[in-house]
Amino acid sequence: MACLTPGRTDGQRRPAVHHNVRLPENRETHLVHNNIARRILLVLTALIFIAIATRAVFAPDQMASGLGYVLTGSNGYSEFYAIYLGVWLATAALAILAAFRIRQPLIGDLVAMFVLAQPVGRLFALAKFGLPEGMLLAMFALEAVGGLLVLGVRPSA
Repeated sequence: MACLTPGRTDGQRRPAVHHNVRLPENRETHLVHNNIARRILLVLTALIFIAIATRAVFAPDQMASGLGYVLTGSNGYSEFYAIYLGVWLATAALAILAAFRIRQPLIGDLVAMFVLAQPVGRLFALAKFGLPEGMLLAMFALEAVGGLLVLGVRPSA
């Protein structure tokens, strides 16, 4: 937002001042504008989700045990596969689409939203049950950092 400077006759504009705080003309606060970096982050995100989905198929009981689950009966396996295969592969596909359509930032932002939903959910459990342990604590950090990086690295103009 710009306004005419009082007393100026040349018609030049200056940034608007609100409450004695000068607002920048460009309010973009993202750290980096780089198509290659954003594409790399999105492809890495897809690969991580594909790896998790693959592990879920080949070692569901071992994976579930590491997450604190015990899979019993068809319902247990169905729910586990729905999330760790179905949702994770859909997230990977969305990340790949976002990497190919890099100039459409909303798609990558949706990927970041899916990634960041996980640490947000873990924060809800934190107050009642404490921090996750072991590998899940590392995943908590990776999810938070990865999701914020995808949001922070914007497509080039």
